[in-house]
Amino acid sequence: MKISLPHLLACAALVFSIPAGAADGAASALPGHYYLQGVMETGSELLLKKDGTFEWMLSYGNTDEQASGEWRLAGDLVTLVAGNGGKAPLFRVFEETEMNIQKPAEAGVWVAIVGFPRLGPMAGVEVKFEAQSGKTATAVSVANGDAIVSMPASERWVRAGLRRQGSKADYQWLAVPPERAQERLAAFAVTDPQWLRGQAFQKLALRVVQGGLKVDDADSGLARGLYAKPASKQ
Repeated sequence: MKISLPHLLACAALVFSIPAGAADGAASALPGHYYLQGVMETGSELLLKKDGTFEWMLSYGNTDEQASGEWRLAGDLVTLVAGNGGKAPLFRVFEETEMNIQKPAEAGVWVAIVGFPRLGPMAGVEVKFEAQSGKTATAVSVANGDAIVSMPASERWVRAGLRRQGSKADYQWLAVPPERAQERLAAFAVTDPQWLRGQAFQKLALRVVQGGLKVDDADSGLARGLYAKPASKQ
């Protein structure tokens, strides 16, 4: 009996295809709270959420690390992609009662401080300073949250645009209060303090194995352990 090529391809598809329901079932079983087991003097937790986001933390000695972002499943490999899901941080001007630095900046220098009140600075924020004349200058906040530019003493600061360093998003423009413009020093708060936390990694791959998830990197000390959910109570 002669069998056509289309018939053979159709049969192969039936044999080798994985039902969508099976893949969906595997993904739906993954969300939950995992704890690292088998690595001495190291504590680590992984929370896979049903909405496709994750939170991860690691503690050893005097070091604490964290990461958050989105998780993806491909076959038996779970990939954690750190980031903020493409979201951009939002900023506001510090209230005067939140300002701890009252000394004005030196003449010819404008200073923008970026951070979260009473919590800490935020590095890596691109600040675009704009004068009343339309003249602009740009600087990126450093580890202490300061972004500093030089401006002629004749210029008056009217507004600042902020965005993450390297971002292609539009600047978020904020008016500089007159008293801050006079002092040549203004502070801008990120509305979500989570942005102050650095990410421990950009990507982390874990393989689905019996009993939980195992880091898929032989060079990582975490690969000696297993991320497992707590045993369910009967």
